[in-house]
Amino acid sequence: MGKKILVTSALPYANGSIHLGHVLEAIQTDTWVRFQKLVGNECYFFCADDTHGTPIMIAAKKMGKTPEELIGEVQKEHYKDLTSFYVEYDNYYTTNSEENKTYSESIYLTLKKKGHITSRNIEQSFCEHDNMFLPDRFIKGTCPKCGAKDQYGDSCEVCGTSYSPKDLKDSHCALCGNTPVLKESKHLFFKLQDFQDKLKTWMETGNRLQEGAQKKLQEWFGSGLQEWDISRDGPYFGFAIPEEENKFFYVWLDAPIGYMASSSNFFKSEQKFNEFWKDGKGEIVHFIGKDILYFHGLFWPAMLMGSGFQTPEQLNVHGFLTVNGEKMSKSRGTFINASTFIRYLDPEHFRFYMACRLGNGMEDVDISFDDFVSRVNSDLIGNLVNLVSRVSTSILDKLDRKLGSLTPEGKSLLEDLLAKEDEIKDAYQNRNYSKVMREITSLGDKVNKYVNDYAPWNLIKTDAEKAREVVTVSSNCAKILFTYLAPVTPVISDEVRKLYNLDKLDFANIRKPLENITLAPYAMLSKRVEEKNIQAMIQDTKDAYEKAQKETKLETVKTEPAKEVTESGTITIDELAKVELRVGLIREANHVEGADKLLNVKVDLGEKGIKNVFAGIKASYAPEDLIGKKVVVVANLKPRQMKFGLSEAMLLASGKDKTLSLFVPDRNAEPGDLLK
Repeated sequence: MGKKILVTSALPYANGSIHLGHVLEAIQTDTWVRFQKLVGNECYFFCADDTHGTPIMIAAKKMGKTPEELIGEVQKEHYKDLTSFYVEYDNYYTTNSEENKTYSESIYLTLKKKGHITSRNIEQSFCEHDNMFLPDRFIKGTCPKCGAKDQYGDSCEVCGTSYSPKDLKDSHCALCGNTPVLKESKHLFFKLQDFQDKLKTWMETGNRLQEGAQKKLQEWFGSGLQEWDISRDGPYFGFAIPEEENKFFYVWLDAPIGYMASSSNFFKSEQKFNEFWKDGKGEIVHFIGKDILYFHGLFWPAMLMGSGFQTPEQLNVHGFLTVNGEKMSKSRGTFINASTFIRYLDPEHFRFYMACRLGNGMEDVDISFDDFVSRVNSDLIGNLVNLVSRVSTSILDKLDRKLGSLTPEGKSLLEDLLAKEDEIKDAYQNRNYSKVMREITSLGDKVNKYVNDYAPWNLIKTDAEKAREVVTVSSNCAKILFTYLAPVTPVISDEVRKLYNLDKLDFANIRKPLENITLAPYAMLSKRVEEKNIQAMIQDTKDAYEKAQKETKLETVKTEPAKEVTESGTITIDELAKVELRVGLIREANHVEGADKLLNVKVDLGEKGIKNVFAGIKASYAPEDLIGKKVVVVANLKPRQMKFGLSEAMLLASGKDKTLSLFVPDRNAEPGDLLK
């Protein structure tokens, strides 16, 4: 009886397209799942889109869509991109589901009942310009530990340290660039320290974590586990926290619960769900990147422990994907989206190359496209695919496509290949795919030498039966090799299965010989990689990046309120009606460091909120003279990203330099009043 295994890969966030870094993890997981099924284990593969948080809410607003509309569209795109690399999910779901809401609330309320939830007022970053508390990912600054710049408010992508946003140095709002202020708000916390001893035991039991991952987690234990802030203030796209007002679950609380929701949605049976998540009758295995180890290695198992669910049996952690030893870059054309890759190259070639590069450690996985071409064309096409095609086309046609019997010499060669079965299985099980690829290509070299030594293309002219013998032996060898390779190249292996008229190609029938049977017509298994396609893909990526940059610049330089002007230089009354003039009250004014003519002012537009404006009025106004002044503002101007920050409106003025005068409203106009 085989094992029962529930496998997940990390949930892609619904705020961007799938790129090759995502594909790396999906392929690593899918390969392992396919291997488990190939050896007869009952294995399920679940994933979902991670859909909650302020970034989704803001992105949807910019697009004029609801968050639900946006995440629905993105989920379809993500699923299409991932499955185009032959990643085969049992269920690809969403965290914005009833199942996820139910489990999130249940887990939270159980933890609360058991005393693992506490609350207190905290000082939190608040953007006065955007009038909202800033989530961690909307604060950027310098890492307090390693000094890396442009890091997010929750963790450093350079050194991996997690911290509070208020510990970030030189912090600024990622939306408008302004420095946030600290403001008190009640927050809820998960008492992670309650599980310190249990987590340590869990972490050190069996082969749950790689050595590198365990060492990384030990660092956090050394400094003592801290309480985890699990709430966010509204507005927030997510699940409302039960028994609280205007508080929402932090996205990282319900994201991993999405694994449970996806499996529940698939099983449709509480009994089957409980086998894995409650009763311990199956193993739970996660595949993740090293950047989210903290959440999966501490918070997630502690939440499960505290709420009566089973903890993961394995946490498999991989490194980042790099290109030519460097981070992927849009400007260099190496930050490649999955959909772009598919237009130019064979996804199964990428699966093969990733398998060649993936070990079972946490090291970064590097792509060299020169090496990609060499490995695919030499090892996959020239060695393994060619082994099938060279004996299954015209030679076999001349033999009525019939195989003969295996000779003692042939059986001996097959035994050499089968002797590696346990070693290859162990390497797959331990995710050491690069070792699997080395073994398979080495065996392929051995079989190709056998074929070359006998040269059946010559034998067919003088000794047809001897040629049949060689074809029979090499076909049986190919069957073994493509069974070994099936988790990595499922499509090619399936074509080999069809060629040999087999119901399946797996380890259960790997030793069953092909003798005295008729083979199906040969269908091309795969083509060589063309260098020109790689260059076209990289150029396409560069072009897309440059186009996006130009569009961004075009948007930021459009500062004139009326765009259409007639030949006479006049505008129509309809065009003028598009300009929204409002009364603004200047609440704050400051010099702009490094700017000769600009002042930075905050203008209160009543219900329209406070707008950030960079105005060229420094020659005629001192900042202190502007505070409290009512001015006329173009309120519906498209925001412009300037060197010093985002300018969201325009102050109307006449004159030049020292004679410049701001337009001020007559009578007792109030901030936000529309001028007609």
